[in-house]
Amino acid sequence: MSAVLPDSAPARARRPLRSPLLHPLAKPGLFVLCALPFAWLLYGALANQLGPNPAEALIRATGDWTLRFLCLTLAVTPLRQWTGQPALARFRRMLGLYAFFYAVWHFLAYAWLDMGFDPAAIARDIPKRPFALVGFTALLLMAPLAATSFNRAIKALGAARWQALHRSVYAIVLLGLLHFFWMRAAKNNLTEVAVYGVVIAVLLGWRVRQSAKSRASTP
Repeated sequence: MSAVLPDSAPARARRPLRSPLLHPLAKPGLFVLCALPFAWLLYGALANQLGPNPAEALIRATGDWTLRFLCLTLAVTPLRQWTGQPALARFRRMLGLYAFFYAVWHFLAYAWLDMGFDPAAIARDIPKRPFALVGFTALLLMAPLAATSFNRAIKALGAARWQALHRSVYAIVLLGLLHFFWMRAAKNNLTEVAVYGVVIAVLLGWRVRQSAKSRASTP
């Protein structure tokens, strides 16, 4: 007698493969990865392993990671299109919030290690130094984006107003690049600035091109 085999195996074979980006552990895994630079900096500070000038190392590293996360946030949409992976959009909010997280720590490191948490000294220092003023302006612009990055805020503002507000990320990343340029120009070290400049130019240029194509296709 021959047994009748269930056709579950062919059914499984026909089932489309699920993207690993949709795995339940994908978001927690990304959260941990994004927190690793901060954990390393915290460990380095506690273990006195940040070099001869730990204050400068902390301020510089948190600023670098702010700009990196801004670039990663802007990269989600073009990467989603280029790779055909719409699930990448799941991670954009987290990357943007981490950019704000590192920006806040960048400011706190400056306020504490350079200014001794003296509000009057900070208020005097920021306006007289262009790179500090540009960086602080970028941080202020990031705050409403972080505060409205949740679904309830989207419903409260409406999709159109929410999108208009969050387009300020383009100005923020340019201010961040200018802040980075002025910081590196003082030390004649512009190699990293050029790399970030190319990356940001590609990410913003792609958006300009997409916008032009959209307008051209609209009757």
